[in-house]
Amino acid sequence: MRVAVLKGGRSLERNVSLRSGARVEDALQRLGHEVVPIDVGADLVDRLVEVRPDVAFVALHGRGGEDGTVQELLELVGVPYTASRASACSRCMDKVVAKHELRGAGLPTPDFYAFSQAAFEELGAARALPALEERLDFPVVVKPAAQGSALGIKFARTAADVPAAIVAAFSYDTKVLLERHVEGRDLAVSVLDGPGGPEALPVVEAIPLEKDFYDFESRYQIGRTTFQCPAEIGPEATMRAQELALAAYTTLGCSGFARVDLMLEEGTGELYLLEANAIPGLTDTSLLPLAAEAAGISFEDLIARIVELAVARTPA
Repeated sequence: MRVAVLKGGRSLERNVSLRSGARVEDALQRLGHEVVPIDVGADLVDRLVEVRPDVAFVALHGRGGEDGTVQELLELVGVPYTASRASACSRCMDKVVAKHELRGAGLPTPDFYAFSQAAFEELGAARALPALEERLDFPVVVKPAAQGSALGIKFARTAADVPAAIVAAFSYDTKVLLERHVEGRDLAVSVLDGPGGPEALPVVEAIPLEKDFYDFESRYQIGRTTFQCPAEIGPEATMRAQELALAAYTTLGCSGFARVDLMLEEGTGELYLLEANAIPGLTDTSLLPLAAEAAGISFEDLIARIVELAVARTPA
């Protein structure tokens, strides 16, 4: 088939996307497909009309590629594409929306509050911040609502740290999430659609070597993080993590594949859902390929299955 690999784009995760795209292109070529790389920009629709691909492999991360935007365009021009549809991508990209969906479904996620930039500028939200100390246990994690790869995440260890962390988060997005920090083990469960429905792959634990949380550099620089797969958390916790990941995947409407991030709390043994990534990375340090390999699925076979799922899917 002629496969257009959509990569790059203009988001803050451009470099990661280029790495994902290059690895996907290499696998597709080995599988015998005709590969058309497209560095996504203002000429995307023209390129798609010119190339007329059988399917588009979306290897974009961040705004424009992971938030439903490019998916809507692909549906409009009639090109089948990989991973989740536009609505699920939009829900997953906005951490606040995703957490409300998870909580509404009765799934465990850390306590949180969210504010828009307008709330601070027009509604005096800053005056309400002291109440956080009563509502959320410190430390709290302050995140931009719609960024991936741990971009813009700050720890506020005390109430005094919150304003600066919020300002930093607003440099990435116009909405911020303040979430109770769960001390414990950083887990990820990738989900891949199979013949009988979604299947949870082995659990991965990310163990940063230098910092106390799994940040952007830890994710994408080789040697900054140790990955344990399958994670050594015991059979009960493994089964529970996979069950929660599948429930989150279904609740958020994901399809094809996705990655769900969780925390296993130290002391209580409770599992909490943090977020779902509708288009997880496919680089050489990414967790989905690692989990697939642990399940006996080579990278080429993983890419082949993702393409087959996209082609077989009923058009929106």
